Amino acid sequence: MKVMLVNGSPHKDGCTYTALQTVGEALRSSGISYDNFWIGNRAISGCIACKSCVKTGVCVFKDSVNDFLAIAGEYDGFVFGTPVHYAAASGAMTSFMDRVFYADLNGGGDRFRLKPAAAVISARRAGTTATWDQLNKYFGLMQMPIVTSRYWNMVHGTTPEEVIKDEEGIQTMRILGKNMAYLLRCKEIARERGFFPPQKESNIYTNFIRE
Repeated sequence: MKVMLVNGSPHKDGCTYTALQTVGEALRSSGISYDNFWIGNRAISGCIACKSCVKTGVCVFKDSVNDFLAIAGEYDGFVFGTPVHYAAASGAMTSFMDRVFYADLNGGGDRFRLKPAAAVISARRAGTTATWDQLNKYFGLMQMPIVTSRYWNMVHGTTPEEVIKDEEGIQTMRILGKNMAYLLRCKEIARERGFFPPQKESNIYTNFIRE
């Protein structure tokens, strides 16, 4: 079993990466492998609702979104990490997640349904809880069990060295990794004993406006 750690920071090896690696080390110590995916530091366009993903299952824009979609189905769980920019996820990470989940949902990719997910937030000081709420909404829409820790999944610091000194934050990351590993093992045992996910239903859409 393996988990993808998604780094939504423009800095490949910065504070967000440091937090994610702590989660990864805890996963590995629990027998779960992990890989890193950096969304990069080039501009990522927001979704333009062109609906081409309905036919193709991928996004019309050729960037890290499609690179991620091409491999996401191979993973059993996901951790999405982002720095805080103005009390929200980075603009690139927001565009990335908008398009990843929209393309999967419209294209019927089913890459994420019932796979555990967690958000990891890095900030100098504030805006972490608002960002955590923001990212968790994606998981709720995609039927992904949300993994938590002993505290909200956040670290504080302006450098990787400062993040490491945030002992409570590092412990939160470590426990998050262990909790993710536990849920994945539970799913594995369930499959071995013949318990499988419920059959997927066709989506029903109800608009609020009526003639």
